[in-house]
Amino acid sequence: MKTYLVGGAIRDLLLNFPVTERDWVVIGATPEQMLAQGFKAVGKDFPVFLHPQTHDEYALARTERKTAPGYKGFVVHADPDVTLEADLVRRDLTINAMAMTPEGKLIDPYHGQKDLQDKKLRHISPAFSEDPVRILRVARFAARYAHLGFSIAQETLKLMQQMVANGEINSLVPERVWAETKKALSEQTPSAFFTALKECGALAIIFPEIQQLFGVPQPAKYHPEIDTGIHCLLALDQAVSLSSDPMVRFATLTHDLGKGVTPKQMWPSHRGHETAGLPILKKLCVRLRVPNQYSKLAAKVMQYHTHCHRIFELRPATIVDMLAALGAFKPDHDLEKFVLACEADAKGRTGLEKNDYPQARFLLAARQAAAEIDTSEIMQINLQGPEIGQAIRELRIKAVKTLKNSYKTSSN
Repeated sequence: MKTYLVGGAIRDLLLNFPVTERDWVVIGATPEQMLAQGFKAVGKDFPVFLHPQTHDEYALARTERKTAPGYKGFVVHADPDVTLEADLVRRDLTINAMAMTPEGKLIDPYHGQKDLQDKKLRHISPAFSEDPVRILRVARFAARYAHLGFSIAQETLKLMQQMVANGEINSLVPERVWAETKKALSEQTPSAFFTALKECGALAIIFPEIQQLFGVPQPAKYHPEIDTGIHCLLALDQAVSLSSDPMVRFATLTHDLGKGVTPKQMWPSHRGHETAGLPILKKLCVRLRVPNQYSKLAAKVMQYHTHCHRIFELRPATIVDMLAALGAFKPDHDLEKFVLACEADAKGRTGLEKNDYPQARFLLAARQAAAEIDTSEIMQINLQGPEIGQAIRELRIKAVKTLKNSYKTSSN
């Protein structure tokens, strides 16, 4: 019975990345032996155990055989006679197929260390094509390591394209797609996730709403990059520099989905895209089981991002009504996230990445001014129901008007 550290922990150790999880493989053991040593069984589809002290995962060495379409169509064989090399070869990428002894000796039968040095994401064997989740995982690793210069090996990209063409990716369940997408949105370069999916043809199947943005032109005056799909990925990159919150990043990515359905005769104008995109966003979120807090913020950003850009042109009454629609006067409001996504949109344009975005500061200040009004005088008047709400609205409008005038004075 021998244990080896395997997978991502070794990869990240060699890359000087922080190691958050340590997974181990056990050679030459049975489930009964593991239980006798105090390990707790947790695996459903194959023998996985938690260490009694460290709670690290220890999996018995295993092989897999494809028996049906989809990522669950496998028969797993775990037995004391399965070798370390046989266990490692069933993994997805060479950089994830290294092992290390407790003494620190590296075991690398599939040249993962060289691919780390060459900055290549390369599959180990043709068995890669048996599991469509691996397309998502490769794209996610592209998002994690793109800033280091990593790219997908051409033979691996070709295999991913074949998998898409063969329809293997159609068996992915929504929960798994969203789980990988959420992880990718938390990486350093999430735009690389969507670029990788586009290059292999998977984006059109998994995210058709995003795919259809590519090739859709926008006015060069406001969007020097022209292409709407490119703009959304540039904006996503800007969101990364502004916030680590995947909710902000998702809202930024999807804010212009409405431009994908603009009639061609209207191009490059996209009047009304803010509301045209709402049903498209809803369809995407329902299909992928996107959590409510993500979809709600994304809908707010989609509907009101141009209002935010034009905040200094809006009447105080319009600003107050917008803040109310955004839920900004509620205790649990997410206005800060909203303005971050709007700022990412404004800066996600070729050559405009360094521009200041004073609209964000003004909208937050407007919300504070409108929220801090003194309502004591209203409460002393005998107003009923809607009259109270209207009186509060008028006070908020007055507060925002005063703020706006002070901004004009300071700018002059």
